[in-house]
Amino acid sequence: MASTRNDQVTTRKTAGRVLPLDGIRAIAIIAVVLYHVHIPHFQGGFVGVNVFFVLSGYLITSLLLKEHQQTATIKLGRFWVRRVLRLYPTLIAVVAVGAGLWFLVGDVGTTKDLSAGGAALIALTYTGNFFRAYGHVSQGVFAPSWSLAMEEQFYAVWPPLLLLLLAIGFRRKIVAWMLGGLIVASAVLAAVLFTPSTGAGTPDIYFSPVSSIAPLLMGCVVALALTHERAKKLFAGRVGAVSSWVGFAGIFAIMFSIGSDWKQEAHFFGIVLPAVGLATALMIAGISSRVTLLSRFLSLAPLAWFGRNVSYSLYLWHMLVVTLLEPFVSGLAGNLLLVAASTAVAIGSHFAIERPFLKIKKRFEPAEWSKPVARSEAADDARSAEAAESRRLESAGAAR
Repeated sequence: MASTRNDQVTTRKTAGRVLPLDGIRAIAIIAVVLYHVHIPHFQGGFVGVNVFFVLSGYLITSLLLKEHQQTATIKLGRFWVRRVLRLYPTLIAVVAVGAGLWFLVGDVGTTKDLSAGGAALIALTYTGNFFRAYGHVSQGVFAPSWSLAMEEQFYAVWPPLLLLLLAIGFRRKIVAWMLGGLIVASAVLAAVLFTPSTGAGTPDIYFSPVSSIAPLLMGCVVALALTHERAKKLFAGRVGAVSSWVGFAGIFAIMFSIGSDWKQEAHFFGIVLPAVGLATALMIAGISSRVTLLSRFLSLAPLAWFGRNVSYSLYLWHMLVVTLLEPFVSGLAGNLLLVAASTAVAIGSHFAIERPFLKIKKRFEPAEWSKPVARSEAADDARSAEAAESRRLESAGAAR
């Protein structure tokens, strides 16, 4: 009985954060950066963006559901203010520096003779995915903003839609099944609409809200599923341990199986990339529900700190830093130096830009979010059920 109890105690949390999820952030951003600096065997590092999408969908939807459970509503204005305070300051800084240095970096990786003002406007209006997918416009050093555009467009629609569905009486299980249908439709359309790239660049379908919406929705489905008692107890048990490892292994298996010709295959968008999302969803469901060796590894303080505090800044800054310094380095050592320089800039950006605005952001958060949590609701339910069973057995023994 004691070993069962230990298995069901969930992964450690600090101030309401599930530390292994921060560890996932760190691994995902490292994969993306290594891919962009052309480190050998990381041709599939771009799948880290899909990992971010699933994680974002899960975390945001979990917070929305928690707020709705506590207050019977979702304060949309406060939600959007929190998003702006979290994302916009660093984006403004990157765009300002990049536009100021456009004479050095503007002709690298851009198309359609994009000017500094045009590239800045696309980034700051969160429209990069539309310009890339439908206008064939590449933003150069501001290219990472396409995924921010995907997320912010999604979060302009999803919270009010979720609030509406819950307000008119839709059960969370039904909402999850509805999203599941959209995931399948998105994957099918991604494969059907795929057109090979005419050059060396990534096919435009990769940036389309049609194909890239699937991993965000997968994260939402996990969040909805884990509000169901049966699902919570299921993942708090051995199923959670298995799904953690299967998901983790699946992500890396797909990442390292992708070669340089990945972009020319339609099945990558209809099957492989959705499979990355599914693997990530399984891993998140497992590590957020119970302790495993994997969750302990992902909770290691340096890894979790890096994911929590550096991943976003690094994602935005690294293309600019790499473009500026790449002409002066060469070889594997030079590429690793680019990674180190980008990381140093990102850490500085976190302390100088992000942290002050994160303090302001806390003023718009429900007070309950700041309370330390020692275990998940799933573990609490499992412990309560175990205690109730023990009391029942003791009562039966006393009656006999």
